[in-house]
Amino acid sequence: MLKAVVTPIHREGWPFIALFALASALLFLLAQPLGWLGVVLTLWCAYFFRDPARVTPTRAGLVISPADGAVQMIVPAAPPPELAMGTGPLPRISIFMNVFDVHVNRAPVDAAVVAVAYHPGKFLNASLDKASEDNERNALRLRVADGRELAVVQIAGLVARRIKCYVAANQQVRAGARFGMIRFGSRVDVYLPEGAATLVCVGQRAVAGETVLADLGPSGDGEAQRQGEVR
Repeated sequence: MLKAVVTPIHREGWPFIALFALASALLFLLAQPLGWLGVVLTLWCAYFFRDPARVTPTRAGLVISPADGAVQMIVPAAPPPELAMGTGPLPRISIFMNVFDVHVNRAPVDAAVVAVAYHPGKFLNASLDKASEDNERNALRLRVADGRELAVVQIAGLVARRIKCYVAANQQVRAGARFGMIRFGSRVDVYLPEGAATLVCVGQRAVAGETVLADLGPSGDGEAQRQGEVR
């Protein structure tokens, strides 16, 4: 019962939570109403850094969401040049994370990490299309067992000022495994192999480590891009 109610906190969050708590204690000494405001902010900080367990589908060929958030756009786009994956457009799924979403990022597939590339940049609103090119980002090039490649790109946003990545080139990752996080509010782009069938629609909420974004296998071939509506 306790595990079902209490969500673990990511290790990245504890220093921030401690700072917020210390600030709250100091605010209580100055003025009690300000102290209660500090308590609220401390609780929000703990909420932001939550790291819940997820149940990841394990069928080969599935591409799992690397981030919690709204599917913002599904468009053809060239992958980041620093990954050396060519200039041709690939299907790109963009997931926008607001400050209330879980910000732990998870690997979308079982794969080998071919390259990890950090690119400095601006801190524009991550919901803008040009954020993929202009904003600070960290990109992973992944190769699955059959040789096809994907890219996952962590993009800093208007509030985000820190991208964390815990994997390096030549490592193996498993679908659903934690590989990084972004603080505070941001976006993650997934570039799929050409011809992959996307299985989500714009506006849909994605859950990191659980929502199936696409199917690389033959069972997904031929399905048109999905559309959705609010009901």
